[in-house]
Formats: sequence, structure tokens, C-alpha cells
Amino acid sequence: MFTAAAVGAADGRGAPRSCRSRPGGPVSRPSPEYCLSVILKMGGAVSAGEDNDELIDNLKEAQYIRTELVEQAFRAIDRADYYLEEFKENAYKDLAWKHGNIHLSAPCIYSEVMEALDLQPGLSFLNLGSGTGYLSSMVGLILGPFGVNHGVELHSDVIEYARQKLDFFIRTSDSFDKFDFCEPSFVTGNCLEISPDCSQYDRVYCGAGVQKEHEEYMKSLLKVGGILVMPLEEKLTKITRTGPSAWETKKILAVSFAPLIQPCHSESGKSRLVQLPPLAVRSLQDLARIAIRATIKKVIRQETVSSGGNGLKNTPRAKRRRVRRRRMETIVFLDKEVFASRISSPSDDNSCEDLEEEQREEDKAPPETKPAPPVNFLREKVLSLPLPDPLKYYLLYYREK
Repeated sequence: MFTAAAVGAADGRGAPRSCRSRPGGPVSRPSPEYCLSVILKMGGAVSAGEDNDELIDNLKEAQYIRTELVEQAFRAIDRADYYLEEFKENAYKDLAWKHGNIHLSAPCIYSEVMEALDLQPGLSFLNLGSGTGYLSSMVGLILGPFGVNHGVELHSDVIEYARQKLDFFIRTSDSFDKFDFCEPSFVTGNCLEISPDCSQYDRVYCGAGVQKEHEEYMKSLLKVGGILVMPLEEKLTKITRTGPSAWETKKILAVSFAPLIQPCHSESGKSRLVQLPPLAVRSLQDLARIAIRATIKKVIRQETVSSGGNGLKNTPRAKRRRVRRRRMETIVFLDKEVFASRISSPSDDNSCEDLEEEQREEDKAPPETKPAPPVNFLREKVLSLPLPDPLKYYLLYYREK
């Protein structure tokens, strides 16, 4: 089932030129198939959720999320935490969001990106146009403490926003203790001006539209065996480097991204090269903290398995009844004209009878019960250890309860 979506911005993006209004001429009306393709480009491919978990349920049902690692990362970080407070009511809709320089892609797009990157612990990741840091933080949950997680963002105010959101996640989220986190590092600059002597990466993602002329530059950032995912000429594209000069390319789906901003040269005519963060070596003290936390997590899992509990896993969520949606209309806005087209769904057939049958089943169902509040077992175990308080808080990364 597809939610209603409004597509087309004031600058005319979001629809092919043939479907935009022409001076003195009528607006050509696209087919229902075209409407569907526009929805997939801009988001709105799955139903909105009441909360982050229901949004992930919908993405799984629609096969955008297909692997357990990606599902765990999406559930661990609440998308609404990366919205400004006054816009959080839209956080669980499958739509892109933009406010000033702050931007989030639609959840279905991030899902496809995460799946295409084929992330594994210990890999290096470069996020070009890292924005709010939402994607980089989800990636960091999979990379683990021995990965590399770098981001380049053009706007300094967005870098500051991303760092605030990262700090909030580390200080307050129980998910931080359920995973071994690779904390992202962000630098300000144009991703087309990365210093040529920078290290190459196992995984690279670009969050802005890439033109054909920049394809080779993007490929140069990738190690042999690495994967590059980017919007290339209106298609989300996965490129795998199979050899020093050998590549495999796969088109994933049609998308609509704002294009990369071209570099602005200084008065001297020289470009401002972006220096990526150095590949830091962890201190012995930090390695000891990682090892101690891993050992405690292992003990917790062993204890909970023997007692029949779920340990560090997510607390079971209340089971929601699946309610069949009524027939919906898809409305696509093209400049000042409006074209309305219904995209049919198999569930529309005999909808009244189905609704009545489901209502009878719900009347017989027992009342829903809410799960108990989640318990941070790692934190409780650390605080119970016979250690000095400063050492306990160091093991907890000085996090708030």
C-alpha cells in the first residue's frame, strides 16, 4: 500500500521536463506507472509508522530492509532524534525532509543504501555529504570499535548539528551499550576537493547526485574489493571495485537527489583541499575498555541464556494488530497543476468484507499488553563491580543513565 505523496518542488525538480508546464501549453498528464516511479524517487514507498519500530516493520514488509544487521541498526537509532523538535511528527513517514541546510533522505532510500553497502565489522567507511550523521551513526553500529567512520559535509552548521546529535546518542541511548560503536568523525569541506594523498576506503557513499564527469573521481576513493554507492544520473548505483582497473556496476532504483555543489576556488585560483581525519591508533587504555566491555557482555549473555532471558537483545515490543488500509489516492503536484491518479492495490478487492472479518477477529483477541521498560544490563553490571567510581564511569564512557 502506498501513502499519499506530494512531489515537485518550487525549482521544478521531481518530474521529467516533458511533464512540466510549458508556456502557453497544457500540462501533459503522466500515467499511473509514472506516478509510482515518482513516489519511489522521492519516498513514500511504504506506509507511515506510529513510531520508529513500526516504520522499520513497514520497510521490512516492503523488502527494503532484508538483512538482520541492517534491521538492528535501524531499530537502534530513532529517526526522530535527528529531526528538529517542531518537525518530529513527520519523522516516521517514508519521505525526505529538508530544513535550511539540514536534510534527511527518505527511509526507503537509506534502507537500500545500507543493504547495498554490505557492511561488515572492521571496514572503513567514507560518507560524502554526511549531513545530520544519521546514516553514519547507523553504519558505526555495524563497523564496531575497529572500523573507520569518516564523513565530509559542505556546511559547517550541519557539521555542528551532526556532532550535537552524535553526542546526544552516545550520552543517552541504551543502544550505545548494546553495540560496539565506531564513532564517526566529520570534517567540513567540498567532497570533490579531497586531498589526492588521502587513504582509500572499503565502503563509500555519496548523498548527492553525481554527474558522469565525476564518476572516475568517486571510484578513486575506493579500495580494491570495495563498494561505492551513489546516485549516478538519476539512478542509485552500486559499483564494486573487483581489481585495480576492473569494476562491476549495478543500478538499484530510480532516485531524485540534489546535485553535487561544484567547488568554489579561492582568489588565488587554487582549490581548498579537504584533509580527511588521520587513521588513528587506539590507546592501550581504550583497547582495555573495549575488551572489558566485551567480556562483560559475554558474561551477561551466558547468564541470561542459562536463565532463559534475552540479555542484551532488544526488549520484545508489543504486537500491533495489522489493520488493512482503506483505498488511498496518490496525488502528484506538477508546478501549479494537480494530477490525481489512483494506484490500485490487490487489497482493495472485497475491502469491506475483509474489514468486517478483521473487526470480528479483533473483538475476540485478548487486550494488548505493553512490555516492561528496557533494562541496560551492561550498565547495571558495571555499576555493581567492586571498582572505584572513576573507573566505572570510564567503562561507561561517562554516559548519563
